[in-house]
Amino acid sequence: MKFNPDDHPHRRYNPLLQQWVLVSPHRTKRPWQGKQEEGELNQRPEYDPKCYLCPGNTRANGEVNPAYGATYAFDNDFAALLTEGPEPSIISAGNGLMTAQTVTGECRVICFSPRHDLTLPEMASDDILSVVNLWCEHYQELVQRHAWVQIFENKGAVMGCSNPHPHGQIWASSYLPSEPAQVDSSQRLYWHENGRPLLLDYANAELADGSRTVEENEHWLVVVPYWALWPYETLLLPKRHVRHLGELSRDERRSLANILKLFLTRYDNLFETSFPYSMGWHQAPGNVEGLDDNRDHWQLHAHFYPPLLRSASVKKFMVGYEMLGEGQRDISAEQAAERLRQLSANLHYRQKNK
Repeated sequence: MKFNPDDHPHRRYNPLLQQWVLVSPHRTKRPWQGKQEEGELNQRPEYDPKCYLCPGNTRANGEVNPAYGATYAFDNDFAALLTEGPEPSIISAGNGLMTAQTVTGECRVICFSPRHDLTLPEMASDDILSVVNLWCEHYQELVQRHAWVQIFENKGAVMGCSNPHPHGQIWASSYLPSEPAQVDSSQRLYWHENGRPLLLDYANAELADGSRTVEENEHWLVVVPYWALWPYETLLLPKRHVRHLGELSRDERRSLANILKLFLTRYDNLFETSFPYSMGWHQAPGNVEGLDDNRDHWQLHAHFYPPLLRSASVKKFMVGYEMLGEGQRDISAEQAAERLRQLSANLHYRQKNK
């Protein structure tokens, strides 16, 4: 029997996390009688007087937002990390089986737009560029005094977003978190063995292949990664060696804004809903105890993890085998990329429906 990746179960290896993913493309033929999530409300007002993030409104802690007219950032009122704490230390008990570490950090909120109803794909490219510039500025500032700067967005109630006003977050920590630590180790090992960044070689391989490419411009590439776990997961990569956001040129920042608008529009058009996801940037860390100062093995990249599988109301659940065995997906990365490529990147479904 000849192997067909679109029909036969197989495993794919993720070199960043050094983990395997089970791909079961034949399972898409099964009927679905499980959980149906409510779709996102597609109509919101431009301004909501009850929203904690809209311009001029009072937040939950009593602070009043300025009447901002563009991208706006502030310190998180309910931060997961605090700037002050006990002296750095390791607390261990139970023969080392119960260990804790004291940590500090800073958490910020980024309102992408003053408008309550505009997500990134519906914003103008110039306004998305303001978000990109803010990401770059805050990374460059925070990495000077923190080991890790995590820029991310949880979009949609199904991803746990507690406020519908389009926004993202930045958490800067005194330590290197578990997943970035593994990503650092994998890239470092590849660099020592090959003398090139792992993800730059991967980007070039994807450019040569093309079957998983969703969007491409002069400076950036968006693919459904070969080892994707989430149904319509994507990986955003620069085409040259860039270690972090601070190294992007003015042209690369503008190209980034442009490609974000295009492929996020494809996301929304897939099921004609405000497509939920969690996304985040991975980039070179700051000073980390136990690591040398070399960051040349790092390649800037962003992950997008959307949960929707079959429609705006059916999501992928990570349960059972995924929790106890290893990750599993029901459509191949090539099938997902092809479906996204077939969608318009220039006309958002809400404009079309109008």
